Amino acid sequence: MGEEVKVFGYWASPYSYRAELALKLKGVSYEYINEDIFGNKIDLLLKYNPVHKKVPILLHNGKSIVESVVILEYIEETWKHNLYLPQDPYDKATARFWIKFIDEKNEREKVTNEACEYMKTLESALNGKKFFGGETIGMVDIVASSVGYFIRVTQEIMGLNLLSADKFPQLFQWSEDFANCSIVKESLPPRDKLLPFVKGLIAKYQQDNAKA
Repeated sequence: MGEEVKVFGYWASPYSYRAELALKLKGVSYEYINEDIFGNKIDLLLKYNPVHKKVPILLHNGKSIVESVVILEYIEETWKHNLYLPQDPYDKATARFWIKFIDEKNEREKVTNEACEYMKTLESALNGKKFFGGETIGMVDIVASSVGYFIRVTQEIMGLNLLSADKFPQLFQWSEDFANCSIVKESLPPRDKLLPFVKGLIAKYQQDNAKA
């Protein structure tokens, strides 16, 4: 009997996408369960993540792992092939620094000049490389997918010009290379479906703020 590997996620969540992409890079088969995070939470979600009650959740042989970066670490340590974290201690520490940087900024940044500083700092981590991981996609690239794909969709809707070839040529080229990788392309939420979804979220956010 094979391993039980399930991912509880939401189709438009960049955090759920991280877990799926990591498993695909490893070549690990899994069952995907889409959770309606805006509706009633199913009993399994409450069972496997009783503390935060949110996705993503990785279920491996009956054991639940939560929080996207923790899930990525678990996948890397469980399936030892197609490694996406450097093996050199210094390089691994550097990768973890940038992962933490990206996640902390994703939580705090608003669409301001600070976002441009964030992009500038993140671009410096590429340092002429094709991907943050070098010539192949690494864990930093997986975590940075929120910038490479999801933020570009948001800025298109809002008419912003945060991530562009003119402002951040290396980071923009990275986002193009990342999104055009076959394994990434087949995993990302369809753009024609994501655009109206994000547009609706932004409209609701603006309406709620107007009422406050």
